[in-house]
Amino acid sequence: MIMTVTLNAAIDKRYVVDDFKVGEVNRVRECTYVPGGKGLNVSKPASIYGAEVVATGFAGGHAGNYIEAALKPFGIKSAFYHVEAESRSCINIWDEVNHVQTEFLEPGFTLTEADFEGFEKKFRQLVKDASVVAMSGSVPKGLDGSAYPRLVKIVKDAGKPVILDTSGKLLEEGIKAAPTLIKPNIDEIRMLTGKHCDDINDIIEAAKAIHAGGVEIVVVSLGADGSLAVGEEGIFRAVVPKIDAVNTVGCGDSMIAGFALGLSEGLSLEETLQRASAISAAAAMREETGFFVMEDMEALLPKIEIRRL
Repeated sequence: MIMTVTLNAAIDKRYVVDDFKVGEVNRVRECTYVPGGKGLNVSKPASIYGAEVVATGFAGGHAGNYIEAALKPFGIKSAFYHVEAESRSCINIWDEVNHVQTEFLEPGFTLTEADFEGFEKKFRQLVKDASVVAMSGSVPKGLDGSAYPRLVKIVKDAGKPVILDTSGKLLEEGIKAAPTLIKPNIDEIRMLTGKHCDDINDIIEAAKAIHAGGVEIVVVSLGADGSLAVGEEGIFRAVVPKIDAVNTVGCGDSMIAGFALGLSEGLSLEETLQRASAISAAAAMREETGFFVMEDMEALLPKIEIRRL
C-alpha cells in the first residue's frame, strides 16, 4: 500500500477562459473541481496505475468532506485527521488563447501543536500497513520546519521508505532526517548545496553531495530537459520526447507517484526513473491535474531514454 501525506489539502478549481485580462471581468468557459494539494496529486496517478493508495493529512469543514468524497471515484482510501476549520481552495486559470496559466493558492487553516500531535498518533498506526510513504507540499500555518522531520523519522523508525517533496525551509529542514528520496529543482538544489549548478556536471556534483549526506536517491528536475537521478545504483539521466503539453500543473507530483510505485515494487532506479518520467509526461497531456491515461503512459514508456552517466 502506498500512503500519501497532504498536510495542506485543498479543493483545486481550474477555470478555462479565453484571453485572460487582469483587472477586467473574465467569463469562465469551463470549470472543474478536484481534490488537490501535492500529496493528493500523487495519490491519483498512483491509484490510476493500479496501486492501493491511502491518503492522509488534515481535512477540515465542508471543504474537507468534499475532498474525501471526491477521492472515492479514484479508489483512494481516506484517512485524514479532521479539524473544524475549512480546508483551502486553490485556483488555476488557464488562458486558452495565450496558453498561460495563473494560480491563486490559499494559505489554509492554522493548526496547533495539539492538532499535530493528534495526527502523529494516527500516522504511526497508518505507517504500519504502508509499503512506501510519499509526503508532499506545504504545511498549514502553525506548523514549523520540524513537521516533516518528525514524520520522516516515524516512517524510518518503522523501516519503510519515505519520499519528501517540498521546498524552501521545509526541504532544508526535512533532508536533515535523511528521507529515502527527494526531488529538488535546480533552484532548490542550489539552495541546499550553495553550488551554482550552471551545467550538468555541477548539478551531478551537487546531487552527489546531498546523497553523501544520507539521502538515498536524489532526483533533480531539469524541466523540458528531463531529469537526473543519483543513487547507490549509479547516476542516470532521463530524456523525454517532445509532447503536446496541455496542463503541466502537478506533473512533478505524477513523477513522485512513479517513484513511489517503483519503491513499492522494488524496481531498479533505472526502471523507476523511466516509469516515473512516462507517467509525468502522460499527465502533461491531459487537462485534469494529477491525472493520466494508461494508454498514453504505455506509448511513451519505450520512448523515454535512460542514460547512465
